Amino acid sequence: MGAVTPNMLTRRYLAGAAALGARPARLVEVARQLIDLAATSYDGDCLTRPVFLEHAEFSVLRDDLLALHAALASLPARLFGGDVAAFARAVGMSGAQVTAIERADGRAPTRLGRADVFRDETAFRVMELNLGSALGGLDNAVLNRAFLTDPMVADFVASQGLSYVDTMDVLVGTLSAECGLPDGARPLIAIADWPESFPVLERQLRYSAALLAGRGLEAVPCHLGQLRATGGRVWLDGRPVDVIYRVFLIKDLLRPEARELADPVLRAAERGEVALFAPMDAELYGSKGALALLSDEANRHLFSAAELTCLDRVLPWTRLVRPGPVTVGGASQADMAEYALAEREHLVLKPTALHSGAGVIQGWLTSPADWRRELGAAMDGPFVLQRRIRPLAEPFPAENGPQPWVLWWGVFLGAPGYGGAIVRGSTDPDAGIKSMPHGATGTCCFHQARPTPPAPEEPVPGS
Repeated sequence: MGAVTPNMLTRRYLAGAAALGARPARLVEVARQLIDLAATSYDGDCLTRPVFLEHAEFSVLRDDLLALHAALASLPARLFGGDVAAFARAVGMSGAQVTAIERADGRAPTRLGRADVFRDETAFRVMELNLGSALGGLDNAVLNRAFLTDPMVADFVASQGLSYVDTMDVLVGTLSAECGLPDGARPLIAIADWPESFPVLERQLRYSAALLAGRGLEAVPCHLGQLRATGGRVWLDGRPVDVIYRVFLIKDLLRPEARELADPVLRAAERGEVALFAPMDAELYGSKGALALLSDEANRHLFSAAELTCLDRVLPWTRLVRPGPVTVGGASQADMAEYALAEREHLVLKPTALHSGAGVIQGWLTSPADWRRELGAAMDGPFVLQRRIRPLAEPFPAENGPQPWVLWWGVFLGAPGYGGAIVRGSTDPDAGIKSMPHGATGTCCFHQARPTPPAPEEPVPGS
């Protein structure tokens, strides 16, 4: 597990907590008293403190993610002569997926997204950028608010000039802007999932609907089988729907029942009878295959020096799994299969369009024989290879002294730009990105929106 010298804000916080003799589990108890953690994205538990971003690191991370989004949005024009369908096929999409993407109205891709980010010795590095409305962690600010009821946290946040962004507010603003909702409107929003997964997600969707209701939007969870497209509108329980908030994914369009379930509402959206948030092309621009196109040295000549500075800092080496030569280490080339076999312990094999760690194979946890087999099955398919990033660990208060946790940052974007963050952690140094239900524990983030005057350094307790 890589060690890290905590930033100044974290050192100040830990020193202050030690000086006050604060119990390590205090904030966890506060959170459990004030909110039903099990109903939130934190899945019943949280870490013992927030994380903190100083102004300089926050600014670089924010600007790099916005530059990455802009670069992704430019790929059809820069690489495919404006042919979005060709772009979709190049990153591994096919059939009904390409057809649905072609139906999009040609607007820029949604700004709503979450970058899953590791921090190594040099920078924040983006493992994937998930764009679209089916994002986990949107309710992360409930923990910021709970932690702020603690006097020590409230005093620290105020004294250091810290703040947070409520991602649910960013969601509402982005949805309203991209769907053209007038100020003061109270549209009917159908939060639509696939019938098979709806029973599993219904509790979470109803919780999200309640959060939206508190922000002036009427949202009703449902599955696609409950929607009817007829008479120039889409209907739910006899009421006309204004916005379909899409929880089903583009991978669902390859199911046999997709023609019956999804096609009617997608065609209604194409005709302008209902707004679709986010449009089906969101997962195209959020595909790990799209990141591979940005990472490939063969495409560097298409980007400015300023763009390349951001991309080089934020993107690890990522390539589509294709037979033949591949660029490594700058302009040098190697055979893809030979390179992948030789570098097994430093590579991750990922499907281009799956989420929550599904289908991810970590080379360092895989035997050479299994890695060879998986690589052969992935060759020329919808998969990427990505260079392993070793995330640094941060100390968190624990009963026997500070405990190191490896962190994965889920950093949100939206119409205003930076959209808040949810942070997941594990004590396992070899873990890849995990969701809360699969072994991670979460916390919230406070950031320094503006620089503050320096203060004397304090030692880290227990260091």
